[in-house]
Amino acid sequence: MDLHFGDSKPTDDERAAVDALLGPPESSWEGADRSDADLRWARGGREARDRRDLLLPGLHAINDRIGWISEGALDYLCRRLTVPPAEAYGVATFYAMFSVKPRPATVLHVCTDLACAAAGASELCAGVEARLGLGSGVQVERSPCLGLCERAPAALAIKAGDPVRTAVSAPATVHDAVLAASAPDSAAAEPTAVPQAGQEGLILLGRVGVVDPSSLDDYRAGGGYTALRRAFELGPAGVIREVTDSGLVGRGGAAFPTGRKWQATASQPDHPHYLVCNADESEPGTFKDRVIMEGDPYALVEAMTIAAYATGAHKGYIYLRGEYPRALRRVQHAIDQARARGFLGEDVLGHGYAFDLEIRRGAGAYICGEETALFNSIEGYRGEPRSKPPFPVEKGLFGKPTVENNVETLVNVLPILTMGAPAYAAIGTERSTGPKLFCVSGSVERPGIYELPFGATLGDLLTEAGVRDRLRAVLLGGAAGGFVRPDELNIPLTFEGTREAGTTLGSGVVMAFDDTVPLPRLLLRIAEFFRDESCGQCVPCRVGTVRQEEALHRIAERTGAAAAGDIALLREVGRAMRDASICGLGQTAWNAVESAIDRLGAYE
Repeated sequence: MDLHFGDSKPTDDERAAVDALLGPPESSWEGADRSDADLRWARGGREARDRRDLLLPGLHAINDRIGWISEGALDYLCRRLTVPPAEAYGVATFYAMFSVKPRPATVLHVCTDLACAAAGASELCAGVEARLGLGSGVQVERSPCLGLCERAPAALAIKAGDPVRTAVSAPATVHDAVLAASAPDSAAAEPTAVPQAGQEGLILLGRVGVVDPSSLDDYRAGGGYTALRRAFELGPAGVIREVTDSGLVGRGGAAFPTGRKWQATASQPDHPHYLVCNADESEPGTFKDRVIMEGDPYALVEAMTIAAYATGAHKGYIYLRGEYPRALRRVQHAIDQARARGFLGEDVLGHGYAFDLEIRRGAGAYICGEETALFNSIEGYRGEPRSKPPFPVEKGLFGKPTVENNVETLVNVLPILTMGAPAYAAIGTERSTGPKLFCVSGSVERPGIYELPFGATLGDLLTEAGVRDRLRAVLLGGAAGGFVRPDELNIPLTFEGTREAGTTLGSGVVMAFDDTVPLPRLLLRIAEFFRDESCGQCVPCRVGTVRQEEALHRIAERTGAAAAGDIALLREVGRAMRDASICGLGQTAWNAVESAIDRLGAYE
């Protein structure tokens, strides 16, 4: 393979950022400043190529230190990893949080997605831009959902340097957002986002807002690591049997039986096996995984250790949203403490089982919530979905059998083992067992994460959250979900109940909108979101999301017969995306728009 590098050189800071991750270069071939003749032959190419998966962390290292990725910095990283610069450029430009063009060291990301749009994000952006003006040293970027929907509108400031500094402003005012950008260390403490915190009977949220999330001792005093000890008593097969008997299904939206996935991975003869936690929740309106990682990080570490033990994995990865700096710090601290205390490492709890965890940060790509796109991202490639089969349980991360679950699914394993599969299965309904976390935002008095047993109705949930008067619509499942009317609040919040009602539960998003929110503008924002987030790999999605947005622009100010032609076109485009797209992004991009037209009469 020929590698063609440019003439640009990295700055000292750029070189230091890469070397801090990879260590110093060993030869001129890798970019060392030496006068010897070791460029006459290549050394270490195979070893460097085996580190291709460090490309994304390397890009983060440069972006964190400098604020953008220059040609010289990219070339230097490519030399260190023996990656063609053209491929690395394709990876760097794939992610929204990276820039390959010069920009200020401080970037203020202002969310303009659904909950924040309804809460005045446009006015916030205009006010911040007017206050900062030109030459402020801050770049304001309109951002998709930041996962802070319970405190809309929201802004995230990132100030490059060593170390990088971040600050959240939510609910943001112009003054607070500007302060976060100019002085990140002055940001106020963030609340827990759990209105039920401290209530009796909570299973998944019992420790959030109650126990110190940084303390391993407090976690253990609250019942932590009881489930892992139970797992070692049961053995791998016994753990899988308990998970299967519990009826646990994936909480990310697909609702695939977790026990079946674990069994399929564990039975594969090819080794090593891998465990991947999908913590890249980018669905607009979703923030439950963030709350768990910030408020109960040891629960995720323990649950992943159990999942890895059951499936024969010795290495696990947490793919964590780049927009979650506090979750990153807390989960990394939990991993470090667990490793130091013998709960991770070569001999977990003295049982002769080796397992360790590593965090890989996403960089702003909704498509990486799709499991195979996530694998490609970890491996150092563009986050584009793979064709299936083969399925991840056969050939997943690095081409090896891989089990992938999201945060909520994994932490459900803890009560299954501590209370037993029969007791867990008795919660909820026959086909949707256990507790469920719901992300409630929008026109409610008490937005946040709510834990309810499957089977509660949408009305029950909204009543607990304090739904406001003049309710116009409720969006279930986020941008990839569907709208329901105010007279449909008796829908049971189960996978089967929402299907029978012609909608979806998805990841648990429940976003309420009153009649002050312009519905056509919301639909246009959803269409813009899918257009921006399409990876462009397949034609139905790449073209269809653009055509959908164009049609919605045309009919935004029209109704009745004048819009009928474009609505018919929308239906045709939507069917094509649903039937022919390679992954769930394109297959669901039309769902919310379709439901708004058919259930709400959006353009009548």
